[in-house]
Amino acid sequence: MAAIDLLGIRNKSALVLGGGQGMGEGIALLLAEGGVRVALVDLELGRAEAVAARARTAGVEAFALQADVCDDDQLTAAMATAETALGGLDILISIVGMATFKPALELSLAEWDRDQRRNLRYVFLAVQTFARCARAREAPGVITCVSSMSGVRSAAGHAAYGAAKCALLNLVRTLAVEWAPHRIRINAVTPGSISTPNFPDTPQVREIMSNSLVPMRRSGTIAEVCRPILFLCSDMAAYITGHSLPVDGGWSAANLFR
Repeated sequence: MAAIDLLGIRNKSALVLGGGQGMGEGIALLLAEGGVRVALVDLELGRAEAVAARARTAGVEAFALQADVCDDDQLTAAMATAETALGGLDILISIVGMATFKPALELSLAEWDRDQRRNLRYVFLAVQTFARCARAREAPGVITCVSSMSGVRSAAGHAAYGAAKCALLNLVRTLAVEWAPHRIRINAVTPGSISTPNFPDTPQVREIMSNSLVPMRRSGTIAEVCRPILFLCSDMAAYITGHSLPVDGGWSAANLFR
């Protein structure tokens, strides 16, 4: 048996929200290598189409869809289209998340609401829609959400973003309890400092990380986040639900002092 077959994901279908770049691109391509048919939702259709084309080289179906996940109608329409195109959805991965980093005294309610919508509210609608579809099909399902260490440890300027990501972790635990009887698993990863297109690994970042409280003294890579996501979506994690998996170079285990 090939190592990839131990994951038990071949011939399954997956929807990746935010699949056009970064972690979304990475997990989409890993899923495709594992024989998973994928649908990729992104704000920019061209990005998603490029990733879908690469995914198809693995010999699987891959579709690109344009939608703003923060728009309820666009999100649910994209999910319905993906479910029809793939003949049902087995896996949902929510990647999209953006932050307003600003001191709390300067934070407007509009900015607060925006961070809740793009880090928490859309995720609830997405997982609810997915779970309802799975129940209608009387099928199991797997959900993995991307939270953040900002939802675990506090940081100045992270009031809105950190609150949303913390709430997301509690949502995951709650839904794991509610949906386990329906054979729907839901977990989260909590990345620390990760090099992405929006936060590249510059010399300045490397200097900061080398003097940080992160024991591994560096930022993580996209691949180092996507592999744990793949694990949580696979049959190798069949008895894991409601879990938050830190992918943070040991930051969550570290003391405040070296």
